[in-house]
Amino acid sequence: MDILIIILLIIAAVILFLVELFVVPGISIAGILAGVCALIANYYAFAHVGTGAGFLTLAVTAVASIGSLVWFMRSKTLDRLSLRQNITSKIDRSAEARIRPGDTGVTTTRLALIGYAEIGGNIVEVKSTGELLDEHTPVRVVRVVDGTILVEKHT
Repeated sequence: MDILIIILLIIAAVILFLVELFVVPGISIAGILAGVCALIANYYAFAHVGTGAGFLTLAVTAVASIGSLVWFMRSKTLDRLSLRQNITSKIDRSAEARIRPGDTGVTTTRLALIGYAEIGGNIVEVKSTGELLDEHTPVRVVRVVDGTILVEKHT
């Protein structure tokens, strides 16, 4: 009966260890319970079965944990769980292509360096050249670099 209890605790520890690593991110209840099960199994073996069985349980616990980790990583289970789809969509930058330096518009959001403005009838993301601009502030396009529209306050 003692050996059955130890085996069940080690199996529970290994399963909870794998759940902690591959299913639940971060330190969670599964990881804590895995450690508790392993500690209880080893304590139970030392206290109730003997020192030799305790060291054997300690070795089995370590080998089972590492072995299950290696087995799980080499199995196709991770391939079935992983995301294989690539993102191929792109942002529509057609409005930004029509905007030229010197165009004027009005901010639609507060520009804490980056925000939105309506320029030429299009609402686009813009970047201030340095100052913070409130909503509904007239702006002028200074330049367009790599899809980034730089604006300054228009007086």
